[in-house]
Amino acid sequence: MFRFGICLLALLTITGCTSTSTSSTKRTAVEQLLISNAIDQTLDKVDFTPFAGQTVFLDEKYLDCTDQKYLVSSIRHRLLRSNARLADKVEEADIVIEPRAGSVGTNTVDAYLGMPEIVLPGMLTLPEVRFLERKNQEAVAKIGLVAYDAKTKASLGDGGMSLARSDDSNWFLLGIGPYQNGSIRKEIKKGIKIQPNQPVQSIPQHVAFSAPVQNLQTPSKLQLASDKKLIPPAPPKKDNTNAPLWTK
Repeated sequence: MFRFGICLLALLTITGCTSTSTSSTKRTAVEQLLISNAIDQTLDKVDFTPFAGQTVFLDEKYLDCTDQKYLVSSIRHRLLRSNARLADKVEEADIVIEPRAGSVGTNTVDAYLGMPEIVLPGMLTLPEVRFLERKNQEAVAKIGLVAYDAKTKASLGDGGMSLARSDDSNWFLLGIGPYQNGSIRKEIKKGIKIQPNQPVQSIPQHVAFSAPVQNLQTPSKLQLASDKKLIPPAPPKKDNTNAPLWTK
């Protein structure tokens, strides 16, 4: 019993301590990265190639969420990379796309394995001991999209919703840490440390203004009710796991 008490006392004396510094901006960089990462993941699940060669108006009137401008700009970016033309007015468009947000936000969960603070008789208090601690932040984005003919208001396909999650975990062992993992840590590592001959990502980390990628100009089967124009169908896909959210 005496040896156990000595070991417990030694354990309490070697327990580490750490503190987290916060940003002077309105929101921390981690929170902003979590949300933007979740938004990027939701849009990566959407196939925008059916809009190739079409004039598209992005209607934001039903969109209300955190980082709304980033979401809108990200959709516009993907439309442009799919060789669509963006219209400033709905009267100039062939197709209208309406995005909506079911959720764009963050959660924080703290958990630890250890002993809570114990108050003993005689004003003696045993401090809280955290052997293993985890601080986890996550962001969830749920984005809906629907497309319809700008002239007749007829729906073009079923539309759909895309859901994604990003996370950032910080682990502490006896107060020593953090040992970090999560999707935004992978994004930061990939964005900072670009390896030689690394394949180009769908949305590149390096911004460049150049001619549109040629393989994104594949026409798709999309019929407009206003003028009954039928675009030649695209070659059949080998893998249907990343099928578009609307019926073509």
